[in-house]
Amino acid sequence: MRPDTPAEHIAEAERLIRTATRYPEDQEPLLLQAAAHLELGDARDRASALYDQLLAASPADPHLIKALQAANLWEYGHEPEARALIQGIRAAAPADPAPWEVIAEALEAHDELTTSEECFTQAATLLITESAPLTPATTALLTGRHRVRRLLGLPHDDWDMVADTRHIGPIPLDELHDPKRIWALGSDDPAELRAEIARLRAELGDRRAALSRPFPVAILHWPQRELAELLTSYPTLAAEYPSHAAHLAHIETSLRALAASGTTNLGIVTASVPSYEAFAASEKTSPASPSLLPEYATTLAARGKATPWPPTPTSPCWCTSGKPYSECHGQAAEADSR
Repeated sequence: MRPDTPAEHIAEAERLIRTATRYPEDQEPLLLQAAAHLELGDARDRASALYDQLLAASPADPHLIKALQAANLWEYGHEPEARALIQGIRAAAPADPAPWEVIAEALEAHDELTTSEECFTQAATLLITESAPLTPATTALLTGRHRVRRLLGLPHDDWDMVADTRHIGPIPLDELHDPKRIWALGSDDPAELRAEIARLRAELGDRRAALSRPFPVAILHWPQRELAELLTSYPTLAAEYPSHAAHLAHIETSLRALAASGTTNLGIVTASVPSYEAFAASEKTSPASPSLLPEYATTLAARGKATPWPPTPTSPCWCTSGKPYSECHGQAAEADSR
């Protein structure tokens, strides 16, 4: 059973401490877990003693332990010591995203929003480079930075756009990080909390209704620039997409064949490389795998991203050429109906 009450968290911490004495080779991760349970059990002084014990033993990840110690100290009234640890971590500039995220969120939790944004930005500048592609850990830094910048009312910059693109949840980051919602969730005013709960319930109802509807059988559409980037990054997919024109023709042909077979509720989902890479990461699969493409299309359709097919004859063609459908990819469909 998972610990729930403070007493249960402390009991779990003591169990982990005993285990650590029997398995010294695993002492660091076991004592870190124990410290986390002590914090949840409101035994922050004991957690602090564990962090000090770990730091005295030449740990494998001293910056993360110092970051956790700083966050813990600040929570129980030792702000000067916490600030000193945070300054030391920033000066050391660790190459691991985890301590950066911990100290930036500690600053955010104590309304040090400007310093928190500076910390997130310092970490992003250090860790996200042309030679170091985004990982889930560095993407989390950009997500945290996005949230703090929204709270500060700062305009979107390039990294905020990357965070938006990498976000794969059904609700956009701008909405998740809406300052009014964040403040309402932390409010002590019962009326504000009731209003936010009502909004969340309404959104959940809409989400359930959307999921209860059958989503389209969708074909993946890569815009020309996105397809070029995809094939540059993953040349093994060239067999799937010999050219952009062939890709567009295949979409129309496939959809007509499905319609002719009696399949209804057809659609097209527009792909992007960052979204596809994020989906591959969530599936723990290489983006170079052709078998991932139909799964990606199905997931986009299930999230309500599909555009119904076919368009009306006078509507813009789905290929984004700007021409009416009847004068673009719908020409052959008109010829077949004659």
